[in-house]
Amino acid sequence: MSGNRKPQILKGFRDYLPEQMLLRQEVMKRIRTVFEAHGFEPLDTPVLEYMEILTGKAGENEKLMYHFQDAGEREIGLRYDLTVPLARFVAMHQNDIALPFKRYHMAPVWRAEKPQRGRFREFWQCDADIVGVESTLADAEAVSTFVDAYRAIGLDTAVIAINHRKLLEALALMAGVPDDRAAGVFRIIDKLDKIGAEKVRTELLEFGASADAADAILRIITTTGSNEGLLDLAESELGNIEQGKLALAELRSLLSYLQALGVPADGYRIDLALARGIDYYTGPVWEAQVQEPKIGSVGGGGRYDGLVGTFLGRDIPATGISLGIERIVEVIQEFNLLPVGSSTAQVAMVHIEETLPRAGEIARELRTAGINVDQSLASGKSIGAQLKYADRRGIPFALIPGTEELANNQISLKNLATGEQITIDRDAVVATVTNLTKGK
Repeated sequence: MSGNRKPQILKGFRDYLPEQMLLRQEVMKRIRTVFEAHGFEPLDTPVLEYMEILTGKAGENEKLMYHFQDAGEREIGLRYDLTVPLARFVAMHQNDIALPFKRYHMAPVWRAEKPQRGRFREFWQCDADIVGVESTLADAEAVSTFVDAYRAIGLDTAVIAINHRKLLEALALMAGVPDDRAAGVFRIIDKLDKIGAEKVRTELLEFGASADAADAILRIITTTGSNEGLLDLAESELGNIEQGKLALAELRSLLSYLQALGVPADGYRIDLALARGIDYYTGPVWEAQVQEPKIGSVGGGGRYDGLVGTFLGRDIPATGISLGIERIVEVIQEFNLLPVGSSTAQVAMVHIEETLPRAGEIARELRTAGINVDQSLASGKSIGAQLKYADRRGIPFALIPGTEELANNQISLKNLATGEQITIDRDAVVATVTNLTKGK
């Protein structure tokens, strides 16, 4: 076959080497374990949806959607999150599920945004959602799951920042911005970390806020302090606005439930500047933030009581969380928070042609005992060459069934990291290797 096609990949997309995949799989396995420990059950949906399903629900994210016309001239798009497909699923399968419905979904999504550190055009999300509960107890359970998930993967420094969309609506009303333009205020506030307080003030003025209102908004969203202190501040400024009054009551209820569920107090905080850019949020919102390194958000979520109703014709309350795997893995790698081996194999079985039958027998015994064994496929090469290959693969141990050892019902075991080699009885192979690989 001839040709000179250049091997290349689309911008914003990546190949993952085995060692990268091993870390990603370990992270997702731990997150999955947390989700299931909290009673969430797995779900999957198609990567492609009709455009009418995906549009009109997620604000700025929709502008980044990959969409096209298929061979049947249908307008379709790649999902840009896992929440809109969930809402469609609930509407279609309302008679097949029991409410409250707790599901988790771990899968890739696509957005045609500018690639940068920790941000790609194809990326994985790990979502857990609760559908059918109005109480802020469901929000507290979502945040509790969020905190547990980050601690399970070594990100103990991640803190869940919490705010309320109706509190932001109250800020917009205070600025004199009508309800139908409130999202514009949210987006300006959401830029605080990126452009600073002065530029936020300028944009608020340009959007129609008075100077006094812009100053009041900045005073509220830049104040730091205890959770209760921040809520007291918000109440003094916004408690006379209906949306603010409702938001403060729900945030106080949420904090109370978080304490009742035993969520560590250092795992969450009130952040009056948190906006979240997705339009379908209706209540409490949250974002997991890592400040060292200053990579920002590594996940988010919130309550979205109206989204399912866009398909069903009646509102069904819903709330949830979403963890962004790309940024999470980046932080874990930088700080070596979750050491993972570079090979799935725990033992390399090296041999010469004459000892292959015995090597195969021992390898099968080890696999039956739950040990991952890489059977050498290079019996024509020297034992030294096979050991060098196994070491390059990152396999920690090697078994060498030499002819003399086998004649004495023994086998050699080598630690490829230290170079130490011992001889063990053939009958003790499974027990010895199990103790070494399981850390016993």
